[in-house]
Amino acid sequence: MRSARPLPRTRSEHVLQKLHNIADSDPDTATPWWKGAAIYQIYPRSFADSNGDGIGDLAGITAHLDHVASLGVDAIWLSPFFKSPMKDFGYDVADYRDVDPIFGTLADFDALIKRAHELNLRVTIDQVYSHTSDQHAWFAESRSSKDNPKADWYVWADAKPDGSPPSNWQSVFGGPAWTWDARRGQYYLHNFLSSQPQLNGHNAELQEALLDVGRFWLDRGVDGFRIDALNFAMHDPELRDNPPAQPSNKKRTRSFDFQQRIYNQSHPDIPLFIERIRALTDEYDGCFTVAEVGGDDAEREMKLFTAGETHLNSAYGFNFLYADALTPRLVREAVEQWPDVPGMGWPSWAFENHDAPRAVSRWVAPDYADAFARMKMLLLIALRGTVIIYQGEELGLTQVDIAFEDLQDPEAIANWPLTLSRDGARTPMPWQSGALHGGFSESQPWLPVSDDHHPLAVDKQNEDASSLLNLTRALIALRKNHEALRSGRLDVLKADGDLLIFEREAGDETLVCAFNMGPSDLTWDPENGTLVQSVNDATIRDLPAYSGIILSRNQGE
Repeated sequence: MRSARPLPRTRSEHVLQKLHNIADSDPDTATPWWKGAAIYQIYPRSFADSNGDGIGDLAGITAHLDHVASLGVDAIWLSPFFKSPMKDFGYDVADYRDVDPIFGTLADFDALIKRAHELNLRVTIDQVYSHTSDQHAWFAESRSSKDNPKADWYVWADAKPDGSPPSNWQSVFGGPAWTWDARRGQYYLHNFLSSQPQLNGHNAELQEALLDVGRFWLDRGVDGFRIDALNFAMHDPELRDNPPAQPSNKKRTRSFDFQQRIYNQSHPDIPLFIERIRALTDEYDGCFTVAEVGGDDAEREMKLFTAGETHLNSAYGFNFLYADALTPRLVREAVEQWPDVPGMGWPSWAFENHDAPRAVSRWVAPDYADAFARMKMLLLIALRGTVIIYQGEELGLTQVDIAFEDLQDPEAIANWPLTLSRDGARTPMPWQSGALHGGFSESQPWLPVSDDHHPLAVDKQNEDASSLLNLTRALIALRKNHEALRSGRLDVLKADGDLLIFEREAGDETLVCAFNMGPSDLTWDPENGTLVQSVNDATIRDLPAYSGIILSRNQGE
């Protein structure tokens, strides 16, 4: 494996990197670090504000990495911090190779990397390869004429004879996915906001430029990428109309919901680009790649994007993120999509993230929120795959009801009040109970800190041995100490009503995991087993409401 081209490092940094690489290649640990890892997602705007402007930043993250390390997670995932007009809060990139001033500087990013590695935390960052901001220099050049060097780096098309858009494609955020541009006398495609023009992933020169962006960050020391909206990277060049969506009882709040999204995304050549991404990341020891894949065909695409050893390491979809309820049937259907067979990719799982409502508000009545959060965390660490914990999930944060006048989310503003605002899951981390703005900032934050979050603050839970925060630390440690939980096979034994039972097995270790995912007490009757972990008073016979237990079938434990 070819070594990365590193930036100049001090002697101590060279030693740290050497130890880092040794850990990745240790023959005694046959599985790579990311297989079964726990990754902590940080949304930079809302994590910690170091300069008092009300917006979180890189220096704030660095100052609070001790908290993240205390959880026992293997890595962090940073949502976008790149230079951006912030129309979609960083997912509209204006410069892939620089930090937006609201978050700091490249020097601040280098300091974050250094501190994270000192704490044995790997750092993965977002890469947005499907679109840019309309403020990006590439788009400025592309729109300037039909024959400039970057003319084909974005998706441009002539109007129909009557002046209407080239196809019927609709934007995720609502309305047509085409915007007229007088400079070129053509329409450009945008699958999201009109200020997020679609990159033409078919273009080989563009692909090379995106790979150079990846190399830039890998050379700065990052350990992997979460690739945003990857199945949007290529479109149908014939611009065929999407067919109508199949009839459904589900309420449609966006024009996007009325179509089968066949031709505006998910082109069969995307895996060929993925092979180029994998070839790049394979040049760097221990690099991890995970794709975000949404849509009606996500299961097939996730497998396609992760198949064998020439594609991405992992993928995650929206099995849980947008689910109306957490049920045994849902879990069974999700995990059985990823059997432990040769050539099959490796899944990643998230119950919460920056785009989805907080799970404790989405899945359970308020009276059961605390018990449910504990059961949910035990379930997450017991799943086969890499698990992603969203900032504040370890505290049991609830969804915040944001008043219309305080909304920042462009989708929520455009579709008010029918779309649940993503802002409600993006509110600032509460660090200090009772402190001004929960200790997040000395100034008014960009989103309000909920009064409900003060009792859940980090300082308060640190002092409580029975808190969800301390339980989360114990559960992550449990996962690390049991290979069956990190990478073992998963077999579902029962998914009936509110009762879920599955086995995890690796080598001579077999663990039985049982969960009551409902509000009524249940009983169960395992053949035998020694207690490994229990939440909410679950026992070898009784499973109270929203409880869970892990038993070992090995003797002498």
